[in-house]
Amino acid sequence: MRRTPYLLALLLAALAIFAAACGGDDEQPATGSGSEPTATASADTSGQIVNNPDNAKTSLTIGSKSFTEQRVLGEIYAQGLAAAGYTTKTDLNLADEQSAMSALEGGQISAYPEYTGTALLVFFKKDAADLPKDPQAAYEEVKTGFEGKGITAFPPTPFTSSNEVAVTKETADKYSLKNISDLSEVAGELNLYGTPECRQRMDCLLGLEQIYGLKFKKFTPVAGDQRHEVLQSGRADVSIVYTTDPQIKRNGEVLLEDDKGMFPPYNPTLLMKSETAEAAGPDLAKTIDLIQKPLTDDAMQELDARVDLDKKDPAAVAKEYLQETGLVK
Repeated sequence: MRRTPYLLALLLAALAIFAAACGGDDEQPATGSGSEPTATASADTSGQIVNNPDNAKTSLTIGSKSFTEQRVLGEIYAQGLAAAGYTTKTDLNLADEQSAMSALEGGQISAYPEYTGTALLVFFKKDAADLPKDPQAAYEEVKTGFEGKGITAFPPTPFTSSNEVAVTKETADKYSLKNISDLSEVAGELNLYGTPECRQRMDCLLGLEQIYGLKFKKFTPVAGDQRHEVLQSGRADVSIVYTTDPQIKRNGEVLLEDDKGMFPPYNPTLLMKSETAEAAGPDLAKTIDLIQKPLTDDAMQELDARVDLDKKDPAAVAKEYLQETGLVK
């Protein structure tokens, strides 16, 4: 099935709203006395990112964790920043958030997208019960926390990619499951699958055990790209998935309501060492903002679908996104 017209309609609508919101902005780029205006990476009248050749002296390695959504985001940032003139390359197979942060702090990568909820739980050791439920409040905590570590957290994407507890419709019907709490009577009969780091995370197995008091028959770690296959094959009774997974609708899976508010907001924020961000100049923040504006929940689910279901390469999907939104030619 071709999805291009669908995504194009979604993204054009998002851009139209953005353009309307910004239509009254009379601010002009500052120029030095007697100097010629310098091209900046902003949207021109057609909504495109403008290339500034001066940015080529800044080299950026964009990293990501090793699952579909992260790889697509990594490619979108790398290609979008390249369109603004930056010299970019990618490293899109970092195992998890700990590996990604180590690579960022060690200088192997310049930036990577991290989810606000993940950052608060993993890097700032917040208790799940104390996490903000408002996405902007969560971001402000992340931003402030990373500032103390010399890391800039850029404003987050519009979409959120929260963890969710999924079961098949057959399992939901069999046990009358609507909320996560409904698992309390039957968890001991059910096998739970999640990514390897799920064991240590409060927004995964630990939270299900400590907040919901669930004790599953067995927990089995599985690669992120297998989180739906294990449900459909019957190996898993319950699987930890993401809200933007396209397989949810296609497979008719049931997401159980997080009735105790365990899962925090998960809006991606691009993390970068502050010294790198400052050296990259003002075009950097402008370009990131432009890149992210059309990244709604529906748009991200569509982009994930092109990789997971249509078997396209993340780099090709990122290129399609930038072209269909009109950000690049």
